[in-house]
Amino acid sequence: MQTSLLHFPLLRPTAKQWRQKFMYQPQVGDRRHGWIMKVSNEEAHEASIKQVVLEVDGTKDVISQKDEKKKMPQMINDIRSMMRSIGDGEISISAYDTAWVAIVKKMDGDSPQFPSSIRWIIQNQLSDGSWGDEAFFLVQDRMINTLACVIALKSWNIHEDEQEKGLSFIRENWWRLEDEELDDWMLGGFEIIFPRLLEMAVDLGLDVHCDEYALRDVFAKRDQKLARIPKDLLHNAHTSLLFSLEGMQDVDWKRILKLRCPDGSIMSCPASTAYALMQTGDNKCLEFLDGIIKKFNGGAPTFYPIDLFEHLWLVDRLVRLGISTYFTSEIKECLEYVYRYWSDKGLFCTSDVPFSDIDDTAMGFRLLRLHGYHVSPRALKQFEMDGEFFCFARESNKSLTCAYSLYRACQVAFPGEDDLQRAEIFSHQFLHDRRDSHNLKDKWLIPKDLSGEVGYALDMPWKASLPRIETRMYLEQYGGSNDVWIAKVLYRQVFQRYHMMYLINNDILLQAAKADFSSFQRMCRLELHGIKKWSKWKNLEMYGVSPKSVLQAYFLAASSIFEPNRATERLGWARTAVLAEAVSSHFRRSTSPDTTREGFVSKLTGDRCNNIESGAKGSTESSLLHALHEHISFLSFDDASSDNLCESWKQWIVTWTSRDCQGNAALLLVRAVEICSGRHGCLTDQKLDLYKYSWLEHLTSSICRKVCARAQDGQSTENAGDSNRQVDLQMKELARCVLKGDSGISEPTRHTFLHVVKSFYYVAHCSPETVDSHISKVMFEDVI
Repeated sequence: MQTSLLHFPLLRPTAKQWRQKFMYQPQVGDRRHGWIMKVSNEEAHEASIKQVVLEVDGTKDVISQKDEKKKMPQMINDIRSMMRSIGDGEISISAYDTAWVAIVKKMDGDSPQFPSSIRWIIQNQLSDGSWGDEAFFLVQDRMINTLACVIALKSWNIHEDEQEKGLSFIRENWWRLEDEELDDWMLGGFEIIFPRLLEMAVDLGLDVHCDEYALRDVFAKRDQKLARIPKDLLHNAHTSLLFSLEGMQDVDWKRILKLRCPDGSIMSCPASTAYALMQTGDNKCLEFLDGIIKKFNGGAPTFYPIDLFEHLWLVDRLVRLGISTYFTSEIKECLEYVYRYWSDKGLFCTSDVPFSDIDDTAMGFRLLRLHGYHVSPRALKQFEMDGEFFCFARESNKSLTCAYSLYRACQVAFPGEDDLQRAEIFSHQFLHDRRDSHNLKDKWLIPKDLSGEVGYALDMPWKASLPRIETRMYLEQYGGSNDVWIAKVLYRQVFQRYHMMYLINNDILLQAAKADFSSFQRMCRLELHGIKKWSKWKNLEMYGVSPKSVLQAYFLAASSIFEPNRATERLGWARTAVLAEAVSSHFRRSTSPDTTREGFVSKLTGDRCNNIESGAKGSTESSLLHALHEHISFLSFDDASSDNLCESWKQWIVTWTSRDCQGNAALLLVRAVEICSGRHGCLTDQKLDLYKYSWLEHLTSSICRKVCARAQDGQSTENAGDSNRQVDLQMKELARCVLKGDSGISEPTRHTFLHVVKSFYYVAHCSPETVDSHISKVMFEDVI
């Protein structure tokens, strides 16, 4: 097979005419820039590239072109179609709730009101005689589903064989309920609901063969929990008690019916609503159940609808998996939908219930704020009591995932938001204690790697977390369709039969994210190859620029600005960082740094064209000036932008000190990115508040100088006293300026400042070993 040659310039061409004259295309055989790659295929079309071999000084680096790239457009289209079809949400069918619906009699007779529910029960019994989640065995889930289904069948005296199979399962597995570890994954309301089912079984003459001691223990736990609940609490307001209404005693049904949701349900729970219907004959309850049974073909989920939950968690998954940029308009529609229901009262999983919980509220607050919506943290204050935060009032044990959602929400605080500061202190300590005690199981969710998610959040705060690092870690933590959720029963996604959490726990999301990240890695290695050759060609090693420092400079840029169509910005950032290091090293080595800087500035602002032509043949300093002049010309698209970037370098050099050189370089990176993107030339066209733009520059420079100084002094970002408090306050102010979006400065420009600041904070926050590990994972280790 013949090998054809492709020539890749350092910066990818764009459609803009002003960029074309700077896209140097080397001649065949020209190896000075290190842009030549051998492509092992007969055709040189991108879609047909199977393998790219990069050769640097005899060392070969093979980059494979996997088949995922061809499948990626189809996966994106599939996800986009699913997002556009979001309605009230998709969730698995609960055998337990279906059984309660199957028990309901017709209002005018003794036959089943919903015979299709009985058919569903018969069709979905598992091979071991139980009902419940087939792929994940949790004895509570199997027992409560199975006992409810057996009761439903016994209520109509039908299908005795199926009844006996279910009873046999219960008898054989009763002992498992005594396992103390079950408390880590306790089904919601199990202590109240399961005793009620046992009472119903006894009334129907069913023999579950459980010993008297075990029965006493079950009922004692129920009585203890009910004793802690004031009787009026159930009837006066929408509380989590209504989720377990079918297990409650001494119910005042007139008062309960006043707490119905607008759709006629009791807290959107079919089981609770079915019990209310049986006791009251209420038509609105009947209408709700009738709609559910028709939609789910005889089955009933554990709660429905889940519209807000699906909109929120889907956006969160897309962002963390790193593929949100493909779905910008769809994400905007999702968040617009959520924002319509946002208030200081918070959010719940469904828009139909006048109730809220801290998990949905924290997730909503975080995503809405990150996407520029004006939301107040007052919605979280209602979940605070005695210095602690809870998901539901009077909950017996706190949720790890709720604390995790709260902690993530607190990361995007603005100045003066004391409620968030208290919530952050509480949630951080809660998560830290649970991690130290190796107690990382949650009562609402059984994910693939919750310990990894919590560990990353604690070790890498938002202000130090770069997008591509978070994505690389989450690709290993996200379980796709294997993640299991916990309510009254388990619910999850199994494509074979039902759309269960169809968009949130979805293998297509994971496959698309892995394919996208693999493509990103190939792009990184190509671009890194080019920038290494450029550094070598410019002989920057003689100024102290090592291959490792070039790698880190590119890594920080690529981890922050990772989109394929933003290569010019990414490489402009990386090259600027490399040259800033070279210039700093040149000044440090000088016996008279001040004199050297003055002379350098004079030559920098002189005749740049002559310097570019003569620099390669001149002195060491002339060679560096030549590289810098060429860099400025390469990034700029007209004389004005060239002068602007040159002035930025001049300001940096004039204010350069050996201690502050790194922090002061932050504004150089911002200016380089903005000029590369073409946005800087459009600033005069924006309704720009120059004071606010200058304020962004001030915050960026101040934060980066402080964190760099701390790092030089050997202080961690967590143990720096007053300096740390100052930085935290400034980071909150920067977050406000960037996320609030009321300055007339474009969103991409505002985020450039944030990206640069977070990259500096990241380097100061992480040990060199951690940085090396992240570089390896993000750029070189295959995503499996």
